Amino acid sequence: MPTPMPPSDLFRHGLRLLLDKDIDGWVGQWADDGVMEFPFAPEGRPRRLEGRAAVAAYMRHYPDHIDLHDFPELRVHETTDARTVVVEMRGVGRLVRTGAPFDMTYIAVVTVEDGRFTSYRDYWNPLALLEPGAEFAGSAR
Repeated sequence: MPTPMPPSDLFRHGLRLLLDKDIDGWVGQWADDGVMEFPFAPEGRPRRLEGRAAVAAYMRHYPDHIDLHDFPELRVHETTDARTVVVEMRGVGRLVRTGAPFDMTYIAVVTVEDGRFTSYRDYWNPLALLEPGAEFAGSAR
């Protein structure tokens, strides 16, 4: 049985899958009972997704809205808990509907167990939703 990837490597691999628009592959990195949270989500947007199926439903149409090109300025910080990393990153690309540039800064707190994401708290800027064409995956609108 192969040794599971450490959290930092799993996270980086996940970014590569997102750039390749391999949403199924990205979702495949999740534990069945993994939880994704968006502490800064505005009213009408999901704040908590419970389970791989919920994460899959949320992310299914992401590439139809945001065409990611790169994650420059990626910094992965190890923590005192070997299962958890804190990530600072910037995602850049374009909004599919309008062609406008997409540029978002994120901080994520990610926990991995047995080579799968079990907790992913995504701190992103909700003001970006004011940009025309910024209909992110899982929108309630």
